Amino acid sequence: MKIVTWNINGIRTFKNGIKKSLDSFDADIICVQETKVNRDLLDEKTAIVDGYNSYFSFSRGRSGYSGVATYCKDTGTPFLAEEGLTGLLTSHGEAIGCYGDKAAFSNEELLALDNEGRAVITQHQFIGIDRPEKLTVINVYCPRADPDKPERKQYKLQFYRLLQSRAEAILSTGSHVIILGDVNTSHRPIDHCDPDDVDNFEDNPGRKWLNQFLFGTAENGNAEDEFADISQKSASEGKFVDSFRHFHPNRSNAFTCWSTLTGARQTNYGTRIDYIFSNRSLVETAFIGVDIMPEVEGSDHCPVWAQLSCTLLPSPKYPPLCTHHMPEFTGRQQKLSRFLVKVSEKQNISKESEERLPGSQDAGEIRENLNPLVHGENVAKKRPTDREAETIAHKAKRSKLTKTESKQKGSLLAFFKPKQTPMNMSPKQAEYSDRGRGAESSGCQITKPGPTDETDFNATYHSGVQKETHLSLVTGAKIENQYEVEKESMPVDKSKDCKKWPSSGFWKSVLHGPPQPPLCKSHNEPCVLRTVKKAGPNLGRQFFVCARPQGHASNPQARCNFFAWVEKGK
Repeated sequence: MKIVTWNINGIRTFKNGIKKSLDSFDADIICVQETKVNRDLLDEKTAIVDGYNSYFSFSRGRSGYSGVATYCKDTGTPFLAEEGLTGLLTSHGEAIGCYGDKAAFSNEELLALDNEGRAVITQHQFIGIDRPEKLTVINVYCPRADPDKPERKQYKLQFYRLLQSRAEAILSTGSHVIILGDVNTSHRPIDHCDPDDVDNFEDNPGRKWLNQFLFGTAENGNAEDEFADISQKSASEGKFVDSFRHFHPNRSNAFTCWSTLTGARQTNYGTRIDYIFSNRSLVETAFIGVDIMPEVEGSDHCPVWAQLSCTLLPSPKYPPLCTHHMPEFTGRQQKLSRFLVKVSEKQNISKESEERLPGSQDAGEIRENLNPLVHGENVAKKRPTDREAETIAHKAKRSKLTKTESKQKGSLLAFFKPKQTPMNMSPKQAEYSDRGRGAESSGCQITKPGPTDETDFNATYHSGVQKETHLSLVTGAKIENQYEVEKESMPVDKSKDCKKWPSSGFWKSVLHGPPQPPLCKSHNEPCVLRTVKKAGPNLGRQFFVCARPQGHASNPQARCNFFAWVEKGK
């Protein structure tokens, strides 16, 4: 069995096709974080992937934010699946349960912790030594502590406590537990690119939590510690193992996240904040290897994989949380696109005939059996008289001519075609030609009166009189405006009548471009222009820095410490 975790930084990371990306991992369980997709934006090709079954958790407060998803091969279909850590999002009656002690949280805090779509739990079975054993996989995207928002620091610590309480409760029932995903905290100095620049590295609350959560790293602490409310037994010896450090205890520069703003991935100037934790007994008996995949691009994180010796047993049916059961993907709920696509009556008849009538009937019999009145099969209907037939034919002919004219007149290209007047046309012919174009542009239709219909003749005559009056007005207007047009087309002496345009130097002084970049001191290369976006006295100011990617100070290929403000007015 193989399991993979990856913060994809948006579901669009799978730009080459989600199935192709999933298949490239050759894994039984693939957990992704930060999908940035909501329920109403989840499309079928992302939710229903051939050969896989998927389980999503969505952010309910912000659109395009957070979100996690777990993809399982059909050969490793889970027996149970649940969204969230609190149990408050479970509405289908087949929850995993084991929620631990939630007395330390209020109902409002529990709702807020599951409101951002940060956890999906799937429970599997695998072949043990003498019997099938349970394996619970908790896919999490832990919050980030924004230094400018103190409330987010508290939110992150509460999420850690809830995660630990739920994982230990499930572990106590006899199920093995794997916790994997983006934890958003680097544990040790070896997991950080530049720990010397971080003040009080070990005093970070997130690292204190990891110390007591993981086996072999617990500290004694004191009564005033932020995690003193956790039992002394749990604080003295953690129940979970960092599987990567179990196999690579001293490997340095093994990072999983880099800043895209500074191009730090090029110099491997990052942190390791993506983990695969597991209970100690499972790591020691079933884990074969764990490693990172920095060669996989597409996100600011890289995937982490773990290989286990056990074989998953697939469930015969998908759990209720599976996307295969979502109404919008099973035909039980109309999608918005259905109301925007025009379906012809012929297609509807064909579809209904396939469902209701045997295939031996031909199309004519099907139409007759479905609705004979619509298709003219009512033998009791009165035939039209000769006069009615002539009137119908005349109206059909006029309708056809009107459609043809409107189609020609409504074409976009007709507005760009120049008027073509033959050179050998006489003035009288040109006048009549202009009249014809005027009638056409006014939407009038000039036809010869038919000798068989006096009513049509009278209507045509009066219409012709109105057209002649309108055309005379149009022609007069053209003659009056002709002199103005010719006057405008005459050449003008620009040196006398036109003012001189400002010189290029004037515009350069008014609309000056970006300042010339200086050369950095260490590499003697042009710098890049940056703008301060952080709130403060320097908000909006521009400055120059070295154009190379960020890296450690000892790396000659990394960015040097050149910095220069852009002076105002330059």
